[in-house]
Amino acid sequence: MGLKTWFITGTSRGFGREWAIAALDRGDKVAATARDTSSLDDLVAKYGDALLPIQLDVTDREADFAVVRRAHEHFGRLDVVINNAGYGHFGMVEELSEQDIRAQLETNLFGALWVTQAALPVMRAQGSGHIIQVSSIGGISAFPIVGAYHASKWGLEGLSQALAQEVAPFGIHVTVIEPGGYDTDWAGSSAKHSAEMAAYENVREQAMKARAQRVSAPGDPAATRDAILKIVDAERPPLRVFLGEAPLGIATADYESRLATWREWQPVSAAAQGNTQGKG
Repeated sequence: MGLKTWFITGTSRGFGREWAIAALDRGDKVAATARDTSSLDDLVAKYGDALLPIQLDVTDREADFAVVRRAHEHFGRLDVVINNAGYGHFGMVEELSEQDIRAQLETNLFGALWVTQAALPVMRAQGSGHIIQVSSIGGISAFPIVGAYHASKWGLEGLSQALAQEVAPFGIHVTVIEPGGYDTDWAGSSAKHSAEMAAYENVREQAMKARAQRVSAPGDPAATRDAILKIVDAERPPLRVFLGEAPLGIATADYESRLATWREWQPVSAAAQGNTQGKG
């Protein structure tokens, strides 16, 4: 595989940082964004000119376009663009303020959209490129307390599946990465929380117990380095791919349940179409 130029958002920690290291270790070039670029100082010292640190808040659409342009001008091409910046918001749906949900969507959905839009003209001109959207098992399934997060990731999933079909004729691939539970600080200091309502105390307690069981042994983000390299080097990259062992079981149970319900209600669904034959 030839050397690649990467553009990765949210590289201060977690997946973004580990994937930047994976790319740099093998000699690739990386434009790495973070809200605080001092978090990248140690990587700059180690990798030098191969790393271009850029300050960015992905919710700023104008800045997204400007930094993608800067990265392209600096390195001459963009082969892999990873929309990794994001956070988790904890709050029952009834507890969400307007600001809570808007902020979650601005970062996790709109931020990824703006960076994607900025990168596409470059990739179309190259006739190649790989857009990688970091979703979650929470992008195809859903659990209590994180409805806002699910809304952002389910939105990203639908947007990306449509995008993949639109840009395939230009030689551009799209992959949605769906990690399970990892030790990325997603539920720690980077998370945000709604004001809690007492009415949901019991629901919250049960939901947190269930979550603790689901992520009893969170994965190590560093262990995903080899996986991301395999994905970007694949001749035919997957549209969707899990990270971790648990997501497949969650997805299988969820989709089997959906199919069973749809089939059970199919007589009602079919009858709702009406008889349109012979009507002019």
